[in-house]
Amino acid sequence: MGGGFRLQGGLLVLWFAASFGVVFFANDLQVIINGWPLGYWFAAQGSVFIFIAIVALFAWLANKRDSAGAVIDPVYEAYKSRLHRKFAFYVVCLLLFLAALALAEKWGLKKSWVGATFLIATVSLYAAIGIYGRTSDAAEYYVAGRNVPALYNGMATAADWMSAASFISMAGGLYLQGFSGTPAQPGGLVYVLGWTGGFCLLALLVAPYLRKLDLYTVPDYFGLRYGGRWPRMIAAFAAVMCSFTYVVAQIYGVGLIASRLTGVQFEIGILLGLGGVLVCSFLGGMRAVTWTQVTQYVVLILAFLIPVSWLAYQQLGNPLAPFVYGQQLQKITALEQQLLSSPAELEVTHEYARRARDYELKLQNVEVALEHERKELRERIRLLNERHADEFIVVLARRELAALPKDQISARERWSRAMQENQERAKPLGGMPAHVKPFAGDPAGSAEEQQTFELSRRNFMALMFCLMVGTVGLPHLLTRFFTTRTVAEARTSVAWSLFFIALLYLSAPALAVLVKFEVMSHLVGQNFDSLPTWIAQWAKVDPTLISVGDVNGDHILQFSELKLGADIVMLVTPELGGMPYVVSGLVAAGGLAAALSTADGLLLTIGNALAHDFFFRGENDQAGAVRRVMLSKFVLLVVALVAAYAAAQRPADILYLVSASFSLAGAAFVPAMVLGIFWRRTTAAAATAGMVAGLGLTIYYIAINSIQVRTALGLTGNGVWFGILPVSAGVFGIAAGTAVIVLVSLLSRPVATTEKLAPLPGTTRL
Repeated sequence: MGGGFRLQGGLLVLWFAASFGVVFFANDLQVIINGWPLGYWFAAQGSVFIFIAIVALFAWLANKRDSAGAVIDPVYEAYKSRLHRKFAFYVVCLLLFLAALALAEKWGLKKSWVGATFLIATVSLYAAIGIYGRTSDAAEYYVAGRNVPALYNGMATAADWMSAASFISMAGGLYLQGFSGTPAQPGGLVYVLGWTGGFCLLALLVAPYLRKLDLYTVPDYFGLRYGGRWPRMIAAFAAVMCSFTYVVAQIYGVGLIASRLTGVQFEIGILLGLGGVLVCSFLGGMRAVTWTQVTQYVVLILAFLIPVSWLAYQQLGNPLAPFVYGQQLQKITALEQQLLSSPAELEVTHEYARRARDYELKLQNVEVALEHERKELRERIRLLNERHADEFIVVLARRELAALPKDQISARERWSRAMQENQERAKPLGGMPAHVKPFAGDPAGSAEEQQTFELSRRNFMALMFCLMVGTVGLPHLLTRFFTTRTVAEARTSVAWSLFFIALLYLSAPALAVLVKFEVMSHLVGQNFDSLPTWIAQWAKVDPTLISVGDVNGDHILQFSELKLGADIVMLVTPELGGMPYVVSGLVAAGGLAAALSTADGLLLTIGNALAHDFFFRGENDQAGAVRRVMLSKFVLLVVALVAAYAAAQRPADILYLVSASFSLAGAAFVPAMVLGIFWRRTTAAAATAGMVAGLGLTIYYIAINSIQVRTALGLTGNGVWFGILPVSAGVFGIAAGTAVIVLVSLLSRPVATTEKLAPLPGTTRL
C-alpha cells in the first residue's frame, strides 16, 4: 500500500529534478561535452530520456503487480496478430508509394501533380477508413469499443497529440527562439520539455485511475465523482473552450498546407482539409478516428524524419540527426558572432530602429498622424495622375490609401504592433536570441541584466509548468486512454505514446539547428535577384509566414532582412536543403496528417461535450444513447464550420493558440481532477468553485493583456503580474483553482462517496 505511493513519490521527485531542476541551473551547466553544452543537451534530449524511463518503469511495475494470476485471452491475442499483419502491409505499401512517386518525379512528373497526388491519396485513405469505421453504437463511437491494443493506442495518441504545433511550428519556434526565447516571448526548448514531461504526470496521477471508471468523456468523471449537474456542465464548457482554441490552430495548419499543395486560395484549402476531417470523425467517431490516426502517425513521422536525416547527412555525413547535430551548435555560435559585428547587419538594424521611432511619433497623436498620411497619399495620387504616370504605380498608390486604418482605434492597434515589430527587429540578429544561451540577460551583469535574466527564467519555467499540467487536463488526450481494453494497457499505452512522440521531439531541435546553419551559411549573402523561387511562392500563401526586403539597399540578403514565421520553417526544409519535390510533398502530407489527426480528436471532444454532457439526463437506455450519438454528429458538423471560419481570419500563430489552450485546460480540469482522485474530502461545491475560479482567472489574464482589449479599454502599459506573460496564464489559474478547492472543501460538510470513488481504485497502490 505505502510502497505504491513511495514509488510514485520517488518518480515524481525524479521528474521534477529532470525538468525544473535542470532548467533552473541551466545557465551553470555550460560545460561543453563532445560539442554539446551540457544544459542544452539535458533540455533538448537528456530529460526526455528520463521522462520515458519514468513512464515505462511505472507501467512495468504496476502491470507486473496486476498481471499476477491473469489469464491470457487467445481471441484477443489473435486479434492483435491480425492487426500487426495489416499494419505491416500498410507500412510496406506506403514506402512503395513514396518510391513510385520519387521515380515518377525523376522521369518528369510535374511538381503540381506530385503535390496533388499526395493530397488526394492521403485524404482518400483517411476518408476510406472513416467510411469503413462508421457506427452509431455509443461504445464504439465514444471510446472505440474499448478494444484498442496499447501499441496502436499509443500510436494514435501520438498522432492525436502531435498537432500542427508539434509538426509545423515547434521546429520553427526552436529556430526563432533558441534555448529559451526572448524576454517578450519565452519558448524554444520549453516545448520539448513541457510536452513530454507532462506525460509523467499523466501516467502517475490520472490516466489509469480514470480508465478504471469506464467513462465515455472527461466531463463524465466530474458527473460521477461529484454528482449534481454543475461540475459536469462546467467541465463540458471548459472542454469546448480549450478544444475550440486548439482546433482553430489545427484547421489553420490544414488550410496552409492544402493551399500550398494544390495552389488554391487559403480559404479553399481550409474547406478541402475540413472535408477530410469530417469524413473521419463524423461517421465513425472514436472508432474511425483511432485507426485513421494510426495511419496518419506513420505518414507524419516519416515526413519529419526523412528531411531532418537528409539535412544531417548532407551537412555532417551522418543521418542520425538527434545524435550528431551538436557539432553544428558551435558553428552557429561562431556565425552569430560574425553577424553581430557585420557592418551590413548594423545598417539593417539601424533602419529598423528608425522605422520604430517613426511609428512612436505617430502614436503620440494618432488623429493628426492619420490625417497627415491620408493627405500625403491623396496628393501623391493627384501628382501621378497629372504626370500621366504608369497605371500600375497609380493603382499601387490607391491600394496604399485604401489600406490605411479606417479610424483611430485600428490605427493605434496597427501602429503599436508595427512599432513593436520594428523594435524587435532592430535588436541584434533581427531580435533572435543566441541559439544555445539559456535565458536573456546576464546573472553576473548589471542590475537590469540580472532582472532580465530572472524574468526570462521565470517565464520559461512558468510556460513549462502550464504545458505539463495542461497535458494532464486536455480532454481529447485523456479520452484516448478510455479506449484500451484494461487499466494495465492504459498504463502501457501512455509509455508507448511518449516513445512515439519522442521520435519527433528529439528530432525537432536537430532540425532547427540544421536549418539555421543552412540559412546562415548558404542563404544569407545571396543577391536578391538570385534568391530561390520558393520564398516568393510561400509569401503568396501568407505574407506573414516569410518576408524579405532590401532594407539597407545593398541588394544582398542580410540575416536581419529575412523573416521566417514559426509555421514555415519545417515546411520549407526540403526546398531549403535542395531535396526532391517528392520530399516537399511528403512533408506537406505529414503536416496535413498532424493537423487532421488532432482536429479529428478535438472536434470529436467538442461534439461529445455538447451532445453527451450538456444534454445528458442520466438515461442509459439504448435509444437515448443512439440519440446522443446522432446529436454529437450534428454538433460536430456545426462546430467544424465555425472553427473553419475562425481559422480563416488568421487569428494568431499556431504555437500561441495551442499554448493558450494548455493554460485553459490545466486551470479548468487538473486541480479538481487530481484532488478528486487522491483526496476523498474534496466536495462538489469545492470542485465547482475551483473550476470557475481557475478558468475565469486564466481567461481574464489572457484577455486583459491582449492589445485589442487594452486598446479598446484605453489601458496603458501592461497588465502582467510578477512579470509572467499571458501565454502562461494557467500558472495563476491552477494555483487559484487548487486553493479554492482545498479551502471550500475544508469549510463545507463532507459528502459520503461511493466505495468506487473514495478513494478511486488504485490510489492506495501502484
